[in-house]
Amino acid sequence: MQLFYSENISGQTHTLPEQESKHLIKVLRKSIGDNIQLTDGLGNLFRCRIKNDHPKKCILEIIQTENQPDFLKRSIHIAIAPTKSNDRFEWFIEKATEIGVSSITPILCKHSERQKINQERLHKVAVSAMKQSNRLHLPEINSITSLTEFIKNDTSDTRLLAHCLDYEKTELSDIKLGNSICILIGPEGDFSEQEITHVLKANYLPVSLGSSRLRTETAGIVACVMMNNL
Repeated sequence: MQLFYSENISGQTHTLPEQESKHLIKVLRKSIGDNIQLTDGLGNLFRCRIKNDHPKKCILEIIQTENQPDFLKRSIHIAIAPTKSNDRFEWFIEKATEIGVSSITPILCKHSERQKINQERLHKVAVSAMKQSNRLHLPEINSITSLTEFIKNDTSDTRLLAHCLDYEKTELSDIKLGNSICILIGPEGDFSEQEITHVLKANYLPVSLGSSRLRTETAGIVACVMMNNL
């Protein structure tokens, strides 16, 4: 059964937002009495019945609620420089959501090719990927921030840095991970040497993502997969 998404679900009835209502009623041609599944992106699954099939404000009767624990073994946070191509960065958001990630923060670096993001658009991409993959936990898409500001506020148990320079690095499989983990992924031109020095002084551990030189979005996906599999 197709999964729908809405925020702030409570009580015995809930009104779907306009976009979800239109898709449910106009596209899927559902009507009063039909059952659907709904999530709030917080791990809650609501089994509902259509009470009012208005195409802009469909009203659902909540029949059953269950909470499913996050399938992630730990909180995974990826801080990554946005790519020059919007499509490639949206592809990363989509695939990371499908694979499993807790939060994503776009970061500004010296060699960043993109200085601005459309946070609302990226949120919609994550919502779509969550529904398509039948996940119940929506990753948080944070606003863009500078690398310096990010590392100053990062409180993760395990803090990692992926870069391409010829420094000594640790294999991810050799690291004892905490309950929360953050990894920094740089832009296509990589982090500058000054940035790497600054990050390492903030007690981030340099790690290897393999022997190949990866595009930014590919490195983000590889990190996501590796941290999920550890």
